[in-house]
Amino acid sequence: MHKRQLGTGGPEVSAIGVGCWSFAGAYGPTTEAESHDTLAAALDLGIDFLDTANVYGAGVSEKAIGSFIKDHPNRFTIATKAGIYRTPETNVRTFNNSPEHLREALEKSLRNLGVEHVALYYIHRREPDRPIEDVMETLMRFKQEGKIGGIGFSEIAPSSLRRAHAVHPVMAVQSEYSLWTRGPELGVIQACEELGTAFVPFSPLGRGMFAEILPDPATFPDGDFRKGNPRFIEPNFSHNVKALQAFRRFCKQRDVSPATVAIAWLLEQGRHLLPIPGTRSRKHLEQLAAGEGLKLTPADLAEIAKCLPPGFAHGDRYSEAQWPGAERYC
Repeated sequence: MHKRQLGTGGPEVSAIGVGCWSFAGAYGPTTEAESHDTLAAALDLGIDFLDTANVYGAGVSEKAIGSFIKDHPNRFTIATKAGIYRTPETNVRTFNNSPEHLREALEKSLRNLGVEHVALYYIHRREPDRPIEDVMETLMRFKQEGKIGGIGFSEIAPSSLRRAHAVHPVMAVQSEYSLWTRGPELGVIQACEELGTAFVPFSPLGRGMFAEILPDPATFPDGDFRKGNPRFIEPNFSHNVKALQAFRRFCKQRDVSPATVAIAWLLEQGRHLLPIPGTRSRKHLEQLAAGEGLKLTPADLAEIAKCLPPGFAHGDRYSEAQWPGAERYC
């Protein structure tokens, strides 16, 4: 597995990482043993970059990682996040970037992970009324204390990134980006490259649409993020399945999985991109890792663009309930 730098001056990590939301059951029930098997497979494949968050199962994902790395210390570069807050009384999702909340969340994440330091700490969602410059001051204090190595933001606009970066370099920005979610091409990817910030695509497999077997919305359990998501609701879902047929034929003709090609395509979009696909399957992780070694020719890229032009997907990437906190800029 080749390495890529996690932002200017940041650590060298595997070109692809593992998104660990699925460790908390985001796409169906799972167990800690299954998560541990995925982490062991990652090490076997040379993958050493993990992405989690304090709200993934209210700490379940972090704890699964922590119990694994207790017996495998210093093998992974870990990023976690905070900033999403649920009020105890109503369980309503809000956002809190106050110094007090972020410090409490960071300390709890460190305990869950069983570490004293994380390489990268993201603001998961911005609190809209709190200046990003003030949030940067809080994060800089954490860095000065040795609790975090770098500062990141999830789902922010290019304008917000530039404001934050003017205070202190931002190590990484993550947003949803894949062959079927192309919004970051309208400014974020370019701003990250200009500023020396890593861009970390999450959901690079279209939330399962580039898997070997297409998902079936009828089987989604309660709690599955895709249940109620516009792209997985009819008639959008049937339109999307049809739209993917040409791409899936392209992959079959080359005897390579759609997941492998989807990862290879992402890595071609810039040396500063480090996708973090999520999976709980060793076999699936092997397909993802193969994407790092697959070289797509100019002819391949042209054919993929013909199969899946920007904006081909039917339906918005989030429902109205899922949108709050993600900055819209186009």
